[in-house]
Amino acid sequence: MKMEKRVYGILGISSIMSNWNADFSGEPKSISNGRIFGSDKAFKYPMKKMWENKGEKVLYIKSLKVEKGALIPKTLKERYEQLFPEKKLDKNTETIDVIKNLFKAIDVKNFGATFAEEGNNISITGAVQIGQGFNFYDESNTEVQDILSPFRDPKGKTNKETKETEEAKNSTLGTKIVSDEAHYFYPFNINPLAYKEFVELGITEGYTEEDYLKFREAALSAATSYATNSKIGCDNEFALFIETEEDFYLPTLTQYIKFEKGEEKNKITLNLTTILKGEENCIKNIEIFYNPVTTEIITDIPNCKLRNILTKKEV
Repeated sequence: MKMEKRVYGILGISSIMSNWNADFSGEPKSISNGRIFGSDKAFKYPMKKMWENKGEKVLYIKSLKVEKGALIPKTLKERYEQLFPEKKLDKNTETIDVIKNLFKAIDVKNFGATFAEEGNNISITGAVQIGQGFNFYDESNTEVQDILSPFRDPKGKTNKETKETEEAKNSTLGTKIVSDEAHYFYPFNINPLAYKEFVELGITEGYTEEDYLKFREAALSAATSYATNSKIGCDNEFALFIETEEDFYLPTLTQYIKFEKGEEKNKITLNLTTILKGEENCIKNIEIFYNPVTTEIITDIPNCKLRNILTKKEV
């Protein structure tokens, strides 16, 4: 069923002794003034993995192949042909057919795509737009842990004075870099009219309620479910969904949120009266998801539903 509403919100991730989004040096990603943030790609990746594990078609995700005895990533063309094996992608493939296939991938349906392969130059602006997620906890510290490998390096190491290679006698050392604690908050919005032109051309049915529900499910659980070595300790801790009329517009909502560290529970404050007051007729539904064991919600939003982010039941 076609979705006939806009959605605005905030998605929160807690990172305890883990590294939600590292830069190329291994440090938590930060801007020039040192403030830690997570990119939208860091949030989308575990969502894509969750969708893929559920059997959905996911195009923009790393997949591997064996070539000449080596394990290498597939190209975009190879990944496309893996998902849509009915016909090889070449210069004779009609662009309209490629676009129809792209819209069958759940990540493209939500986040859009840039596809430039075999004479096809396609750009699809996603219905779902996720911003950068800044860390709202000012006391975050970066911790560097030394890790002892069970093996020694057979190449040894070079003596700086003699320039000679010395045989390694001990196991090698590595490092693991984490934040002791960080709390990321991402703004997002969903515009179902993003695909209006493609709908009019008969290419897709548009952004549907089913697409939205799949997005919600992954947005509420993907970080918690994706427990790699560096991501263990990263959990979905907060989500705000404001569903409105299609012609109603809201600004970036993270500027109205405040995070405070408490002794027993953390406190998340939402001050949204200034932008929602008098607009009740345009608001269809407001839901806040959080963990009531670790977090207290303070909000001036009337008639909003509070739900447990783990059980999805009302608090």
